[in-house]
Amino acid sequence: MTAQHPEILPGQSLELLKQLHILTRDGKLNQDSRRKLKQVHHLYQFIEPLLAEALAERPDIQLVDHGAGKSYLGFILHDLFFRQHAPAGRIHGIETRDELVMSSRRLADKLGFSAGMRFHNLSVADSISSDRLPERIDIVTALHACNTATDDAIRFALNKGARFIVLVPCCQAEVAAVLRKNKQHQLKNSLTELWRHPIHTREFGSHVTNVLRCLQLESHGYQVNVTELVGWEHSMKNELII
Repeated sequence: MTAQHPEILPGQSLELLKQLHILTRDGKLNQDSRRKLKQVHHLYQFIEPLLAEALAERPDIQLVDHGAGKSYLGFILHDLFFRQHAPAGRIHGIETRDELVMSSRRLADKLGFSAGMRFHNLSVADSISSDRLPERIDIVTALHACNTATDDAIRFALNKGARFIVLVPCCQAEVAAVLRKNKQHQLKNSLTELWRHPIHTREFGSHVTNVLRCLQLESHGYQVNVTELVGWEHSMKNELII
């Protein structure tokens, strides 16, 4: 079933990949889809052992995916892990765009995944106090949750006492805006030379933001590992924090 595409993992649902538009209707992969599938599978390699460790403690593991979008990650995780190994577990997709929440629900129903997946029309910040989510959460993921939504996902994970947190930050604009403002008022301060050029302001701001996030997690007792998700030729937003 998977011989024609080595990128597709054994037992992976071809129908799901077609519905996610990773495979064409006739079962083919284009270059963009191949890149997307590679990223998701590479991320799965990092998440799978965390799921297995959580599953060893209890069968009804709970995973919350913030900024879920079309829920590529959630569907892939359910297909490759929850469906076979954790049928009592559940994936919760958090997304503010109602049309994406509704389309994810329809797809879960169509594929028979609805028992193990829930989709909530909530902001990441609102999800912290929402009674639609269980009190105990084992794993929190946030893949390209924009700007401070990643920080809200961290706050959610800390509030829920999540055992594992997996983040791929995106669009870290808040610190860069502060740097930009200070640069204009402190031109005589030699430290501002570190971010004098606009591209350096953006990248230095992103770097500082992620460093602060790691320090925050470590201050709460987490062991933090930072690595690359995929090659930089695929995406500049490539930092994976576990």
